[in-house]
Amino acid sequence: MKVNAVPRMNNNSHSGDDMRDIERLFNEYAESHQNHTNKLIHQLAVPLIYFSVIGLVWAIPVPDWIAQYDINFAHLLVLPVLYYYFLLSGPIGAAMTLLTIACFLVIEQIALSAIPVWQVSVAVFVVMWVLQFIGHAIEGKRPSFLTDLKFLLIGPAWVWGGWLKRLNIGY
Repeated sequence: MKVNAVPRMNNNSHSGDDMRDIERLFNEYAESHQNHTNKLIHQLAVPLIYFSVIGLVWAIPVPDWIAQYDINFAHLLVLPVLYYYFLLSGPIGAAMTLLTIACFLVIEQIALSAIPVWQVSVAVFVVMWVLQFIGHAIEGKRPSFLTDLKFLLIGPAWVWGGWLKRLNIGY
């Protein structure tokens, strides 16, 4: 399984190379996401898996010297992840930043409830991955990340890319 997750970056944010990288990644990801039902499942499951991973990392106890700044490991994890998305495309990076903020807001509300964040996150993670594999069974194609792990990061961006296209926003 190969991992080649760093896109090329040019000084010109609208250069052909940047667009080719994001388009190439989206096109490759889309190869195993052609079936309408599988695409619908992904529209729901992929952002919720992203949410659940943030929630699981959020739930890892932090040392006091980190906690004193009111941050946790999830805050630290999203920094390089969002940097990667901005390298791919400014609009994709902005969209993923919005999704990440929404995830943090929901997780903060869950943290105030009686149910631990890690339990909600595990439940969401398991259910959404089951749905993903059902979608791929319907599609008859293996998930993209089994070929290259970078597609675990491309999936959420691909979902946003579809919404940006519908809104006529270039990426």
